[in-house]
Amino acid sequence: MSYLGEEIKKLGFGLMRLPQKAGRIDIEQTKTMVDLFLEAGFTYFDTAWAYAGSEDAIRQALVERYPRESFQLATKNAAWINCKTREEAIAQFDVSLKQTGAGYFDFYLLHNLGEGRTHFFDDFDMWSFVQEKKKEGLIKHAGFSFHSTPEELDELLTKHPEMEFVQLQINYADWEYPAVQSRRCYEVARKHDKPVIIMEPVKGGMLANPPVPVQRILKGAEPDQSFASWAIRFAADLEGVITVLSGMSNVEQMQDNLSYMKNFTGLTAAEQKTLRAAQEALSHISLIPCTSCNYCAKVCPNNIGISGTFTAMNYLTLYRDQAAAAHQEAWLVGGHGKNKANACIHCGKCEEVCPQHISIRTELKKATEMLG
Repeated sequence: MSYLGEEIKKLGFGLMRLPQKAGRIDIEQTKTMVDLFLEAGFTYFDTAWAYAGSEDAIRQALVERYPRESFQLATKNAAWINCKTREEAIAQFDVSLKQTGAGYFDFYLLHNLGEGRTHFFDDFDMWSFVQEKKKEGLIKHAGFSFHSTPEELDELLTKHPEMEFVQLQINYADWEYPAVQSRRCYEVARKHDKPVIIMEPVKGGMLANPPVPVQRILKGAEPDQSFASWAIRFAADLEGVITVLSGMSNVEQMQDNLSYMKNFTGLTAAEQKTLRAAQEALSHISLIPCTSCNYCAKVCPNNIGISGTFTAMNYLTLYRDQAAAAHQEAWLVGGHGKNKANACIHCGKCEEVCPQHISIRTELKKATEMLG
């Protein structure tokens, strides 16, 4: 497909979870993966200043081994990480150029906008910075990645129509999930006529091992296909998608992805029906019905990250993965300056304002027991 004047096939190589050897990125295995990817006709590579070792690894595995015009390279600016001045924020760009050795970036993203992170890009006027770099020929296309509500996305795209694309978390599990709202964010991007790059199509690996009811449905339809293949094909089937990023961690994952994406032309009616059945099965798994409206947070005297805690608990219920649940709690609670569930004093103020009538005190007690 052609978007923004670029010919890009629907699978992108996400460089966030590269193979490891003795605690370091395995450059030789990464080279093999890069070779397989390019040989299959795919060209889009996604790294970031914030992905430790990733930019240096892709210089060695890709940039120094292939003609620059044979691939597209994307990286990102995280102005909200340890930046107190505009100079510190824009310095990330020069570091990325040096670490990748790429000469220029085909796609450059303001990284992880939404919630309390957006103001850094406003304060440091990173919007005009990327436009300056476009004029200098050091950036071909400028956009941003986003994790927040569709309302905030609509506001950003209205305020910054110069942004050429948006990168969104989209997968079949989060399509209607209140804490992510994949469908509504996607629809906002389409309303603004912005092409979409999809991240987290396999939900950080969670959909490579989905809940048992979903496994039964997917295996019943296509016994020989991986669970991850369903997740990536769901995302790739959407209109207006530049590419779907897969954070591949070994040669086997690369080979699996290439096997079904090399000649992908879209989902069949039967495959779409199967995925709807999988989504229906997910909807019947009993979860805490939190919509992240955060009315509770406004009245909690102990500043507890209630909605973030409930997202982590729902992860635990769906995917039976303690580490993934702990990661969600660390990011959505501690990472947002909130206290954990064990700070609850059982005052009940949260339950008085909850539109979903959740027994919040009971659920926080469970979270304390299960998440620590």
